[in-house]
Amino acid sequence: MLPHTPEWLPAIAPWLDLAGLVVFAASGALAAARRGQTMVTLCFFALVTGVGGGTVRDLLIGAPVFWIHDSRAAAACLAVAFAVWLTPVRWWRGAALDWFDAVGLAAYAVFGAAKAIGFGVPPVPAALMGVVTACVGGIIRDVLAGEPSIIMRPEIYVTAAALASGSYVALGLLGVPLPVAAGIAAVAGFTLRAAALRWKLALPAYRKGEAG
Repeated sequence: MLPHTPEWLPAIAPWLDLAGLVVFAASGALAAARRGQTMVTLCFFALVTGVGGGTVRDLLIGAPVFWIHDSRAAAACLAVAFAVWLTPVRWWRGAALDWFDAVGLAAYAVFGAAKAIGFGVPPVPAALMGVVTACVGGIIRDVLAGEPSIIMRPEIYVTAAALASGSYVALGLLGVPLPVAAGIAAVAGFTLRAAALRWKLALPAYRKGEAG
């Protein structure tokens, strides 16, 4: 089992949580903005994208749903939506959404695993909770926007989240100080996702063999 370090989590984990929350909220608001939606729709997309993965994680590990008990989370999502609404559209052209999503993916994967460990979840399920935290918000965003879900495309996405959360858990088991493990794992997950975006990396798709 990973060592329980409640004195560390309050100091470091909230920064990962905030990073993931803000950039996922931004990606949600941008998805709505690209479709010429209203301010209300931008706020809704920002909220459900920002808190979606963390909500599912908290329900699964038996934790209080974080944004219900801390108004700062919802306030941050709404603030991001307003920021996107007020900034020039040229700032958000191109691959802005993908890069925001990549940052949030890595940060949220590590935070999700860290929070699961803090609630006594064993290593393997804790790593999977990191993946859930990182991916569910983006899945909700894609569904609401009418886009093919990221998990149904061959590009590397869930794998990057798994690398981040799995690296964090593995480094913790090896005795690496958890703040250092969190930094290394987040960078690893982001680097893999960034490489996938830059060079169009993808996992091989299943190909059903021909009947003999």
